[in-house]
Amino acid sequence: MKVCVPTMGQSGMNDMISPHFGRAPTFTIVDTETNEIEVLPNTGEHMGGIMLAPEIIAEAGAHVMLCSGLGPRAIQMFEQFGIEVFVGASGTVKDAISAWKSGRLQEATDETACREHRH
Repeated sequence: MKVCVPTMGQSGMNDMISPHFGRAPTFTIVDTETNEIEVLPNTGEHMGGIMLAPEIIAEAGAHVMLCSGLGPRAIQMFEQFGIEVFVGASGTVKDAISAWKSGRLQEATDETACREHRH
């Protein structure tokens, strides 16, 4: 299963989680079955590109997104792509995956979406 985490750089499992999903410099994707790690640059519209971040992550084949928080529009897009989203992640990629596996992260819903992203 491929798990994606919005990250600050290129440090793989030890990289810090970006506090702002859409403006994360990178997305770190970890295959939990093979332990293969892929770091993608965020080429989404918030970073000057033309795609939306959920589209980039879907194209990479992710099944799950773990982040600190995100807006309701992004949650809806991930739902359309069949990608599960969990919020409340902090620390490193390794910390986020551990929290997710142990059930400590909350499934993203409209109620758990970031308040500042409501328009």
